[in-house]
Amino acid sequence: MQYFRTLLLFALLANSNPTIACSMYKITVDGKTMVGCNEDAWRTTSSIWFENAKNDHGYGAAFTGSRRVGQSRIAPQSGMNEAGLVFSRLASYYPRQEEQIIAKKAITNEVEYLSGILHQCRSVDEVKRYIEQYDHSFFIEDVFIYVDQSGKYLVVEPYNLIEGNKSSYVLSNFCPSITDPASARNLDRYRNGDDFLKAHPLEASIAYCTALSDTMHVCRNRNGDGTLLTSIWDGKHGLVNLYFYHNFDGTVQFNLSQELAKGDHMLQVADLFPVNAEFERLKTYKTPFNTPALRVLLVLLAGVLFTFALLLLMHYFFKSECNRFDRIYLFSAMINVILIGYLFVLATNVNVYYFDAPYKHYSSFLISLSSYIPYFLLIALIPLLVYSVLMLKSKENKRWIKGALVLNSLIYLALIAGFNYWGLTSLS
Repeated sequence: MQYFRTLLLFALLANSNPTIACSMYKITVDGKTMVGCNEDAWRTTSSIWFENAKNDHGYGAAFTGSRRVGQSRIAPQSGMNEAGLVFSRLASYYPRQEEQIIAKKAITNEVEYLSGILHQCRSVDEVKRYIEQYDHSFFIEDVFIYVDQSGKYLVVEPYNLIEGNKSSYVLSNFCPSITDPASARNLDRYRNGDDFLKAHPLEASIAYCTALSDTMHVCRNRNGDGTLLTSIWDGKHGLVNLYFYHNFDGTVQFNLSQELAKGDHMLQVADLFPVNAEFERLKTYKTPFNTPALRVLLVLLAGVLFTFALLLLMHYFFKSECNRFDRIYLFSAMINVILIGYLFVLATNVNVYYFDAPYKHYSSFLISLSSYIPYFLLIALIPLLVYSVLMLKSKENKRWIKGALVLNSLIYLALIAGFNYWGLTSLS
């Protein structure tokens, strides 16, 4: 019983790779700065909200985001304040370093911290002074960029601050201090944006930025998922244009001052646009990461497979006499062990459900190799079912072992049905 409790708790608490791939750019032409942000995520809670200044010296701001961090709170992904200061957040990698010698304030609430910057800062210089007070390694898996009306920008890594003032700048899922330009161009989003800027004269217009955002957006073949929300921020005029679920045929525009005059409020982005068939499919697509019952089911199936593996191995090694079906017990037990490992992968890696199959993990050969298990099970199921039918007709085995093998095979069939639903058996 303790085994099942431990396995269940681990699967429920295990943190999957939470990486959400995003991209952004900034353009400054003739004193006007535009910032575009693509949030690439699988969430269905994309929102935009408006918050007035917290005091007489602060600034009102608009934020977008989709990741819930509480019942009524969403982590900011991008935003802009009344001073025209814009920020964007992107997932990235930076190796954790030893604690810094200089004591800094700890970040304890990401929402309060990130929203506080826009509520209190007017320029990149003020943002830099603000951030330098804090231990920013709290965001070890993120890189931020802040852009003010003048066109100056500040890239905020977990341990570094990088200032710049180029007329155009593109950033995706990497930290510039540890990523050379050639390596950065291996990322499609970054390369597409960089190539677009090189091929087209700069314009600080909504048409130009829409085309650039479209060039950098993502739409994956498997489920049609990809860029959840695109926001284009005009700091000079206090405007933001939204494009929903990588559809750039229509936009919704908000005037920051007018929205703040209505008081603090939040809007669900999906409600602002016509029905999007690909997004509707995303909403009904069930995985262990948006349906907790499925994760519990994976744990229970792993527990049952483990139990059957023990029974089959015990019967194989401790039976009194040999018969022609001995190998099927050993083969089934081996498959069970392999499947238990794969169920762990499915319970802890959200990317498996969205990227093309067979899934290739960015750093783990074993996880990449495990993506071929559904195909292996499909092939192995044919001889297993044949042998199971023959064994059922035979009088050489006891009923309990026959029943165990039949139930074991039924679990295989159920898993294949699930693998097929998630697209794990397709060849992209």
